[in-house]
Amino acid sequence: MSEQVDVVVVGAGPVGLLTAIELTLGGVRVLVLERLAAPSRVAKALGIGPLAVEALQRRGMAGAIAAAEACTLALMNRPAASAPGPRYTGHFAGLSLIRADAQKAPDRRGRPVDQPAVESMLGELALSLGIELRRECDVTGFVQQAGGVDVAWSSPAGDGHVRCAWLVGCDGGRSRVRKMAGFAFPGTPPTLTMYQAVLDVDLPERLAPSGWRRTEVGVFSYGFLPRRLVMLDFSGPPADRDAPVAAAEIEAVLRRISGADVRVAALESASKWTDNTRLADSYRRGRVLLAGDAAHVHTPFGGQGMSLGLVDAANLGWKLAAVVRGEMPDSLLDTYTAERRPVAEAVLANTLAQAAIMRPDPQAGAMRELVAKLLQFDDVNRLIGEMTSGLSTRYELGSARDEVGRLAADREIRHGNDRRSLYACMQDGRAVLLDASTDGKASRLVTASTQGIRCVSVDAGPSMLIRPDACVAWVGEGSGTAGLIEALRRWFVPALAEVSV
Repeated sequence: MSEQVDVVVVGAGPVGLLTAIELTLGGVRVLVLERLAAPSRVAKALGIGPLAVEALQRRGMAGAIAAAEACTLALMNRPAASAPGPRYTGHFAGLSLIRADAQKAPDRRGRPVDQPAVESMLGELALSLGIELRRECDVTGFVQQAGGVDVAWSSPAGDGHVRCAWLVGCDGGRSRVRKMAGFAFPGTPPTLTMYQAVLDVDLPERLAPSGWRRTEVGVFSYGFLPRRLVMLDFSGPPADRDAPVAAAEIEAVLRRISGADVRVAALESASKWTDNTRLADSYRRGRVLLAGDAAHVHTPFGGQGMSLGLVDAANLGWKLAAVVRGEMPDSLLDTYTAERRPVAEAVLANTLAQAAIMRPDPQAGAMRELVAKLLQFDDVNRLIGEMTSGLSTRYELGSARDEVGRLAADREIRHGNDRRSLYACMQDGRAVLLDASTDGKASRLVTASTQGIRCVSVDAGPSMLIRPDACVAWVGEGSGTAGLIEALRRWFVPALAEVSV
């Protein structure tokens, strides 16, 4: 007889690990299967956006993120974000013109924390929670049954098999889970090759100054981090995407794009991507769900990919846990696609636009100059900044109030002499009610309905019901509770009757 778990997560990258963490906090038994023997050290995402930072902070990783950021800034020989002077918080197509002072919430910012660091801190938390991770397990197939999914894999230790209630594919852009489940994955084919490498060159001064450099044949950036090189080669996609990237290939492309007479003295790691841009038709097929790159692929401009996937995990985890516990119908999982797929559509659109104005032709150059001029206007700067950071995200929950559907930032909450942060109240993965009513009616109503929501009295309003993923599900008017029962039914207690308190 095969073993049984509630959920199998395929993939132990950042998205898979956070999905497993969210599920475990929700009381679900999780098994993570990963084909690699150890975490990859290949250069990938160089930073995380603000919404992904906040998802990790809500799970107790604020200190680890701050420490990793400090290390990166020291390597870059740059001051902390709190230092005086103009602050640029990101780029659009290599135009590093997105200004902090043009943003509505400049403190909600991304961090220069790379993917290996994020994966490491998530791995430590997963280990502390007792999450089982099996490496060198290559999923070979699965069969959906009426009550679950039978998953099979191969490994050096032998073949394995497990029965689970739900299967989540977090196994990257070429996801086997997505392919085997039959998800459609429409989009645009690749047209370029992007390289990222950690290396030494013999005459680095010939690649100065650091930052994005657009030439007649491509784009490159060297020196923004020590030994870090990024290149865009517009001569076409790679003939063999899976072929190892050798020093000779990096050197030839670098010399051609930069026009500099340099040699690669040492190559530590290198990888390549394309602008292949695709989006799954749905994030769920029966008992199989997708998250992260398994559901969407695009060029990594602006470091949006890992962040997009981490917020997928935060959205999915608590919902799937509620379904597994039997507290919510599986129709709740349809809101995962409804909320997250439009966000991915917007990211795919802006990365396609960035690729278009980075091309080395006069038409793209003219459009690029126009975009640079438009970014001088605060409203445009804010629009682009919120788009690429993800802060424009608002799920359509049917409310006229702008706060409803937004992802709440951390903030200090006060009640008398008590001072604490909102995220400190969310570490265990529970939803939170901030009750600003003078008579505590909202808290009494919630407590009478469910024990799964933490009620916190606050001195200043409005009252808010905040889901475990920080989405504001309800906002009260004054001391009133109109609409609160409807929100509780929608997200937490579907059979809730009218409650008198």
